[in-house]
Formats: sequence, structure tokens, C-alpha cells
Amino acid sequence: MRIRNLLLLCAGATLLALSGSASAEKIKLVPHVSKINTPLAMVQPPGDDRQFIVEQFGLIKILHPNGQLQGDPFLDVRNLIPQLWKDFDEKGLLGLAFHPNYAQNGKFYIAYSGNLDFQGDLGQEFWWSHTNTVAEYTVSDDPNKADAHSGRVVTAINWPQFNHNGHWIGFGPDGYLYIATGDGGYANDWGIGHNVTEGNGQDLADLHGKVLRIDVDSRDNGGYGIPSDNPFVGKDGVAPEIYSWGHRNPWRCSFDMGSGGLFCGDVQQNSYEEVDVITSGSNYGWRRMEASHCFDYANPDNHPAGCAANGLTLPILEYNNCTAKPDGCLGVSVTGGYVYRGGHAAWDGKYIFGDWSKSFGEMDGQIFIGTADANGKWTMEVAEVANLDELTALGHTQTGKVPYILAFAQDSAGEVYALTSITTGPVGTLDTIYKIAPAD
Repeated sequence: MRIRNLLLLCAGATLLALSGSASAEKIKLVPHVSKINTPLAMVQPPGDDRQFIVEQFGLIKILHPNGQLQGDPFLDVRNLIPQLWKDFDEKGLLGLAFHPNYAQNGKFYIAYSGNLDFQGDLGQEFWWSHTNTVAEYTVSDDPNKADAHSGRVVTAINWPQFNHNGHWIGFGPDGYLYIATGDGGYANDWGIGHNVTEGNGQDLADLHGKVLRIDVDSRDNGGYGIPSDNPFVGKDGVAPEIYSWGHRNPWRCSFDMGSGGLFCGDVQQNSYEEVDVITSGSNYGWRRMEASHCFDYANPDNHPAGCAANGLTLPILEYNNCTAKPDGCLGVSVTGGYVYRGGHAAWDGKYIFGDWSKSFGEMDGQIFIGTADANGKWTMEVAEVANLDELTALGHTQTGKVPYILAFAQDSAGEVYALTSITTGPVGTLDTIYKIAPAD
């Protein structure tokens, strides 16, 4: 929804509402593959029956159509990733995308947190955390093994803090690669490595807090090309890669298989969480706004009244974050999902997404279902997982609650999957991916 020339008269005003349905949608989580490590993505190449699973600590594994998880990884980049904190970390192997012509050229792309790049003039960046990198690889003569020596850096963005990395990557219907970046980390888009005046999200010369759009089949801009119809091409002082801006930490995005629209869950600060539909040249507000509410980085829990939201695009959905808004809250960190296009006709066009947990210390993952009405206004409801007792008996959860929701995935048939973990950090091989199905 494009909102222009809007003056928010009070911080409590909300443009979006939760579903008023008396009964939540009932779903079941069907185990799809287990004994994996913190799965952050599961991607199916065009025209391929295999599913490729991204594990945070640096492996890509293949799940074959017969349900067997291949023993040897497709790609191992653990040597490129800094040591991860086992209790909790936001760095790691973060994204995977296959070239639209993968069947012909064998090219695919990964996003990862690499060791800090000291090749350039870092200046104050000498003390920064790492370099978020998108790299191109090619499959080997063995279709189940990548050529580990084929890596070519496409983009490299130095990162001030360990968190808010974003770095979902995916090819759009237009054949260009989209890269979602977080604001650089810490909190409130403030501190070392952040624009003092307006924050990185509002700085159009900075690649943090943006959705980028690049042409990987061109080398005109070094490792990539700039699509000629990017919204800021030719504008002085603006990075031409930028497609949209004003993001805090877009954690998992997806293109709708039906409409082609780009949906992102954007993790906010302490009070709200939001879901956006991303359009060219749009500003989604951070750090001027937290979701649809005015934001003051110096007083992040107190949302001032009367800020101007002219020129901003507000979220299609938002809900209370349990950190600062415990009453009626639904989670602490939104996880973007997918528009369902599978075999259950009643779900067609619904947006399935979730939240990492309602609590940091105890896993209580949430799965939501968003629905658009005839006028394009979205509402959401919390899905009720009907087979939690069964999952507990299988040892997939020890609390009677849904595990931490790390990400979602979608197969070529339009079915949607929940990627979960029973730990807060990248440790062990204890985690499970579930297919989301109607309870009946």
C-alpha cells in the first residue's frame, strides 16, 4: 500500500488490524527432513526435483526426491565464515539463489558473512565485524557437487556489527538478482558504522538497510551490472544498486509465484514487527518509522506523535513485539514467508509467515496466515498447530510448543515449509524442516 502525504496524529494509530476471526486456521506440521543444522533456506532450482538446504554454519546439503539427505554436502564454505557464537549469532551462510538458466549454465549464488575484507581503505572500518558477501559458484561435472574453486565475489559490503545482516537473495521474474540488506546492526540504526543524522536506512549513498537489484550477467560495475530501470540510476550521490530503502533487517523475502510481487518480513526494534510488499523506489521508513509508528532512536520505546510520513510506503501487516508491547503481542522477530500457491485451494493467495518466537529464552515459534480482501487490505491470524503432541512424542520439540521459526521455503508446486530449530544458535544437527498442511 503506497501512503503519501500522511500525517500520523498519534503514535498509537494503526493502519492494519489482526483478523477478527473467532477460530484460527488449523494446520499440521509434517516432518520433511530432520537432523540438520539451523536451516536458513531451502531452495529448488528451476526444473529440478532436488531441494538444496542452507545450514547457517556453512554447508549446503541436497535433499533428493526420494527423501534422502545426501551425506556429502553440495558446497562447504565453512572456511570463509568467521567463528560463530554457538549460543546465538546472526552471521553465517545466509542465502542461496539459482540462476534462472541454471540447467544450462550451472551458476548459483550464495550470501554469507565473510571475514572482514582488508583490501580496501577501511579507515574506521578496521574495527568492524565482517564483510557480507554474495558470490557466484558453478556446479561441477557431478550434478550433486559444486565446484568449490569456482567462487567469484559479486558484492562485498563491510558490516559494522554482527547483527542485522539480512542477505536473503533471490532472482525476480525479471531475471535480476535481488539482495535484501539490514541496517548494519546494533540497535536503533545508531552507533559505529551508522549515519549519525538519519541512520543507514535513510542514507541513499549507503547499501545498508536496502533491497538491491543487480544484473549478474554483466560486469559493467565490477562484479555485476546495474539494470537500466533501477529507480536511482543516474542520480548524483545515490547508489544505483538500490531498489528500495528504509529497511531495518529484512529477514526472508520471497516472490509470489502467482503475481510476481516481492514480500519481505522486516524485523523492527522493540515495539512492532512488519511485513512489506516491495516496489521500485519506495521508502519503507526506518529509522523515521517503526512499522507505521513514529520512531525516535534516542527513545526507542516511546513513539512520538505528529511525525510526517509523506513519501513513505507503510507495511501491509504489523503486530506488537513482546519486548516492549507485551499486551496482545505475537513475537519478537518477524520471519518472512511465502504466498501459498499449492494444492489446497482454500489457501491460494494467502501469505504464510511467522515469528522466531514469542520469547527469547523459551522456544515458542509462531506461524501466521495473512489474507488480502477484495480491496487489497491485509489481515492476519495465528495458525493453530494441531499436531504438537505428535511432534513432542517424536522428540521434535520438548516444550509442547512450535520450535524457533528460522525461515520458510516453497517448492515448485507452491507448497510451503517451515524451517525450524530447537536451539538459539548454530549448534548440533537437531533441527527439522516441516511441510505446512491443513490439519484435516
